[in-house]
Amino acid sequence: MTEQHLPTGPHELELEMLDLRPALEAVLMVADQPLDHLTLAQAVGHPPVDVDAALESLAEEYAEQGRGFELRNIAGGWRFFTREEYAGAVERFILDGQQARLTQAALETMAVVAYRQPISRTRISAIRGVNVDGVVRTLATRGLVEEGGVDAESGAILYRTTSYFLERMGLGSLAELPDIAGHLPDLEDMEDDLQQSVVAEVLGAAEHPDETVPDETVPDETAADETSRANDD
Repeated sequence: MTEQHLPTGPHELELEMLDLRPALEAVLMVADQPLDHLTLAQAVGHPPVDVDAALESLAEEYAEQGRGFELRNIAGGWRFFTREEYAGAVERFILDGQQARLTQAALETMAVVAYRQPISRTRISAIRGVNVDGVVRTLATRGLVEEGGVDAESGAILYRTTSYFLERMGLGSLAELPDIAGHLPDLEDMEDDLQQSVVAEVLGAAEHPDETVPDETVPDETAADETSRANDD
């Protein structure tokens, strides 16, 4: 009598019968973040080495066919992305005329964090010459920066970029950032009296968070952004 092997889980039999490539497509279609080949192998029930090869094959196939989407290996995992030349159509559909892009102030602040991380808001403010509290909060809310420890000397919270930042920038790691870090000033190079007063005021605000930094000393960039938008309208 032939011994029968029954599945140990409710989905084991179905996984064994699934074709690898369609199964990968189905999982990747609902993924909200990049998935590595080990996670995908567990999901589709195939050996990791086969999954890795299938992912590479699918990515090449989509590129050759000129699909409106592409499969990319970003931030340590695989995910579907809109092909660059069709991004405008998706943007118009999602935004529907709403302004969802980061402001120039936010982009500049994010660049400082990216090239000087981990870095405190005090140092960012000193480099940029403006109060960046509101902008840093915006970047953190959008998941582009996060808290990355505490400065040993001052006790200030340090900020760094996130894996979502790498994903949105299309980078595999921070090592792929363009080599422009040398163009950003260090605090040691800031001898201008105005810059020194900015540092002093921001440090004072950090020690007394309930007190508001005077606008004439350290401009509130959030308010400046609102004024700029109003003028543009």
